Amino acid sequence: MAAVSNGRSPRRVLITGVGLVTPIGIGRSAAWEAARSGRSGAGPITHFDTSEHACKIACEVDGFDPLDYVDKRNARRLDRASQMAVAAALLALEDAGLARDELAAGSGVNIASGNGGNEMWEAGFRALVERGPERISPVYLPASIVNMPAASVSMALGIHGPLSTQVTACASGTHSIGEALETIRRGEADLMLAGGTEAGVTPFCMATLDSTRALSRNNDDPEHASRPYDIDRDGFVSAEGAAVLVLEEAGAAAARGASPLCELAGYGASADAHHITEPAPDGARQRAAMLSALQDGDLGPDDVGYVNAHGTSTPTGDPVEIRALRDLLGERADTTPVSSTKSMHGHAMGAAGGIEGALTALALADGWLPPTINLNSLDPECAGVDHVANAGRAAHPVAALSNSFGFGGHNAVIALRSVDSR
Repeated sequence: MAAVSNGRSPRRVLITGVGLVTPIGIGRSAAWEAARSGRSGAGPITHFDTSEHACKIACEVDGFDPLDYVDKRNARRLDRASQMAVAAALLALEDAGLARDELAAGSGVNIASGNGGNEMWEAGFRALVERGPERISPVYLPASIVNMPAASVSMALGIHGPLSTQVTACASGTHSIGEALETIRRGEADLMLAGGTEAGVTPFCMATLDSTRALSRNNDDPEHASRPYDIDRDGFVSAEGAAVLVLEEAGAAAARGASPLCELAGYGASADAHHITEPAPDGARQRAAMLSALQDGDLGPDDVGYVNAHGTSTPTGDPVEIRALRDLLGERADTTPVSSTKSMHGHAMGAAGGIEGALTALALADGWLPPTINLNSLDPECAGVDHVANAGRAAHPVAALSNSFGFGGHNAVIALRSVDSR
């Protein structure tokens, strides 16, 4: 199928920088090198005592010190999700070659989170139960609400333009990137910081996820626990982290001499309207979101040379997405490279789309497709695409998709185009 014109000429938007705070590395170089080489970020949970938990593993961000990015006073007032969001934003600006004083009044922020300040919320609830309502700190409420990571970035950088937060479970980060794209297209900003953050490796969050039987309990071998598409997969590995992308209007980026990673070409969204946790089995609305993103970017299925799949490593979800991809790509499905980087950095909920969007942009810029690690025995229900299994490979696709599908049937997809394809 050839590209289909969307009938309009929106302002083009480029990705000019990425900031990554992830279980596989902090900063673009460290995280991308780990993704290129197929290194797992999973391990035993260190954030809390897991002796009473059935799931004892996660992908934690090692070596993160908030004082490297915020002062001590603010660090005490911010939940870990906000601390990581500010860090990712600062790293993204550095990667884009931008100083804080170069952010014009028309710059904006759209940073997602699935749950917001988990640690502060849980600390506040413990204080209420154990010590009573008079012992609740006034910090707990503002630190725990879901919009605070975006607000914290805005305040840290003095950004006065459009400020928003998307909350659509595991699709949140991709929705934020897509909505930021639309903000620039509408002329409301020339630059947006977009992505997601999550700090859900906490007792309550982990227990609730595990109660749904969504988490892997492969506690004895955490590095091999996240195994999308493998016949022996038993659930996803929860993760924390943050990713912020610098999105710039093409003319503004060119005027300052920016070196873009790629073009953010299109955005698509849909709803399954099916179930609170499970995707619709036919994958039709996932396919619709992918097709919408392509058409929005004046692209077609034939242009897709790589898909960073949602691929969580759940028995139910993985085959549905592959079915949707086969329906979208048709005869080209078995030759179109697909991988799930969640096999390395885990599933960071509201941050997942930001992390995966950043890694997809880096794949286009670097000419290298990151792998799905731990894919040793392919589930026949997940066959029919070209899995980039266990080792990355060199490639120079015209365009790529990054998929995110959240609880409640939220589907979000972005289409990215190589700058060399124009």
